Amino acid sequence: MRGFFGIGVERISKPMNVGNLFRSAHAFGADFVFAIAPAVDLRELYKSDTSQTAKHVPLYQHDTVAAMKLPEGCQLVGVELLDDAVDLPSFTHPEQAAYVLGPEKGSLSPELVARCDHTVKISTKFCVNVGVAGAILMYDRLITRGRHAPRPPSPGGPVEELPPHQHGGRFSRQDR
Repeated sequence: MRGFFGIGVERISKPMNVGNLFRSAHAFGADFVFAIAPAVDLRELYKSDTSQTAKHVPLYQHDTVAAMKLPEGCQLVGVELLDDAVDLPSFTHPEQAAYVLGPEKGSLSPELVARCDHTVKISTKFCVNVGVAGAILMYDRLITRGRHAPRPPSPGGPVEELPPHQHGGRFSRQDR
């Protein structure tokens, strides 16, 4: 898959939630993880982040939204239940993206929303756990930007196998 992505949280207060999110990020191939003004010690995530993400993926901690630095060309995507946010199934993920989720029992700060290039929402009846929301988001990125055969029109496996990519991978829908 071309490009890169990172995922992070703002003002997170429960270590089990951020640990779960970071572990999922590691599993989905995130290139970095980050936190903005966390209310937890990010070194204490070992109970829920059993993959020890910070040993394998860069972890950035920012004290404020203003202090947050992203790689050049990286678009910031806020995940929030806002009226004007794009429904995730209708969103095209940027090639270079940093996704940010809000705190438990709260929302992304207005300062952070203003800094976002895009905002998306997961179409649910109410907010889901931050770890669950992050996993849904990363899975959506994987299936829409990844190298997978198209889904068949009826239940079952792929309609056709994708041809081998010149580097051993598979072509994605976008490569065809």
